[in-house]
Amino acid sequence: MPAWLYILRLKSGNLYIGATTDLDQRCQEHFEGKACRTTKVDPPVAIVHSEEFETNVAARRREAQVKRWSRAKKEALVSGDMAKLRELSKSREDMSSGVFYVLAPPGPHENRP
Repeated sequence: MPAWLYILRLKSGNLYIGATTDLDQRCQEHFEGKACRTTKVDPPVAIVHSEEFETNVAARRREAQVKRWSRAKKEALVSGDMAKLRELSKSREDMSSGVFYVLAPPGPHENRP
């Protein structure tokens, strides 16, 4: 059964990200203020992005991924600016000094106080 990731632009300018198996019905619920508290308080003004997936599981995974992104990265996706999206997707490792410290508990061979 197909499913969708969708992004709504809210009246405040914020973005609302969701996933559903019935895009038309779910968006109608959002626009009527019946879908969730967020869109009841801050109504949507437009559907600004959607992606279709083969399964609901795949759509939910994508939803979780996009929700973790920065606002700038979400806006790049919405605007279709793939160059900006790639730039913002670069690993933080690429922008750091390259020095990493791993903190781990002492192993069995190490002295403990």
